[in-house]
Amino acid sequence: MITIQCLVDNCVQHSSTLWGEHGVAFLIDTEDGRLLFDTGQSGTVLLHNTAQMNIDLGSVDALAISHAHLDHTGGLADFLEVCRPNLPLYASEDLFRPRYAQLKQENRSIGIDISQEELSKCLNLHLSITPAEMLPGVWTTGEIFQRTEFEGRSPRHGIIVDGEWQPDPYQDDFSLVVETSQGLIVICGCCHAGLLNTLAHIQRLFAGDILAIFGGTHLSSATPEMLATAIERLATLGKQGSPRLYLNHCTGEGALLALSQAFGDRVRACPAGTVMSF
Repeated sequence: MITIQCLVDNCVQHSSTLWGEHGVAFLIDTEDGRLLFDTGQSGTVLLHNTAQMNIDLGSVDALAISHAHLDHTGGLADFLEVCRPNLPLYASEDLFRPRYAQLKQENRSIGIDISQEELSKCLNLHLSITPAEMLPGVWTTGEIFQRTEFEGRSPRHGIIVDGEWQPDPYQDDFSLVVETSQGLIVICGCCHAGLLNTLAHIQRLFAGDILAIFGGTHLSSATPEMLATAIERLATLGKQGSPRLYLNHCTGEGALLALSQAFGDRVRACPAGTVMSF
């Protein structure tokens, strides 16, 4: 059995004692181990929510980071205080590139705030652009190289190369794939590489139908035409018209509504506290 729990999200379940913040973190439990995917924006929320959900972060067997932005890595320092020594960390080779957001005519750092050298003293780093199997049947997608469809971009995000501002290429962005007997489960962090690009990449590399998609899909900035394209493509993926969609974080309310109108009860919000088993 595979169990997926949302630990951190912008929203929390109704009447919950959990806290919300702009960020995301998931816990994936399999018969072979336990994986933490992203750490939210702060250790304060991550540790509060896991305590409320009776989750011992010391039992985590591996950590994966979808990309460098602070709303996915901000809880990392506090996680290091409670995790096992030398825990394997799976991330992109591009994770430690400095990243910025243009806010009020200033470049504010929004990348991971722990250096590679410092992190390597605590964790066993597995940095790669190719897919990696973290637990049996639980993979990173690796870098999403082919991006023929729209991406999950923000015009404020950038990097600095030779002193010049450039749009962030989001090379570090990846998602997770969980192989089950029923099909593939995809778990996204922010999907800056683009939801459709990510799904096409997964279809090229992994066998089986896509059963479900979790997480942030960065459709909040998608135009109506982009949403229409996404709906058209999603309708072809599943045997019943669409994979099940458990969406949160940067998906956006407009996109969630449009997808719900297209696919009905196959679409659900995935606030902190959500627990799904397969």
